[in-house]
Amino acid sequence: MNVAIMQPYFFPYIGYFQLIGAADLFIIYDDIKYTKKGWINRNRFLRNGADCVFTVPVRKDSDFLDVKDRLLARDFDRIKLVNQLREAYRHAPHFGEAFPVVEKSIMSSLENLFEYIHASLLEVCRYLAIGTRIVQSSSVAVDPQLKAQDRVLALCKAAGAKRYINAMGGRKLYSREEFAAQDIELKFLEPRSITYQQFGEPFVPWLSIIDVMMFNPVPKIREFVETGYELV
Repeated sequence: MNVAIMQPYFFPYIGYFQLIGAADLFIIYDDIKYTKKGWINRNRFLRNGADCVFTVPVRKDSDFLDVKDRLLARDFDRIKLVNQLREAYRHAPHFGEAFPVVEKSIMSSLENLFEYIHASLLEVCRYLAIGTRIVQSSSVAVDPQLKAQDRVLALCKAAGAKRYINAMGGRKLYSREEFAAQDIELKFLEPRSITYQQFGEPFVPWLSIIDVMMFNPVPKIREFVETGYELV
């Protein structure tokens, strides 16, 4: 059983979907603190040959609330965001099939931040035919007081993991020896360089999955997801 665990991100980059695809079970944190100026509710897209940031605004509330307890801003203009992305990508070769997925996700009436992000993640996975089971961290019975590596280990043990796969950023956070002591192999997913044509301009890497969807057919994206990385 391969397990991966990540924070929720809105239309994250393709490496996130590589992690999902490499796992038998993907646990998405819903009971962690929302961090300002992070990437939970924003990402990058291509506009006029350069990367730009799009954001889902969050209602002002206590900094101590978990992601699952945060709400979208009352004045979040979904139509404006849809139109911003439509204008940026309307001439992309796969706009016709990919944009409805993006539009449906953004126009969701969900007000809860986690539910909104979670729903968009499931929409993209359906579009890419990624069948990995995805569960919320709060649904896994572990001690909620555990933090960092201890919590990851507890989640893995509860899920029956034999291998834990993390993004490369976790190399400084997790110990192979500590995982091995729990009979769990620790691996890190290192994406290979992925390039494709973006309107003939110099390539801008690691944008939101939206960009990948607009410029590539589903079979090519699945190739990126399934083979575009190494486990180290």
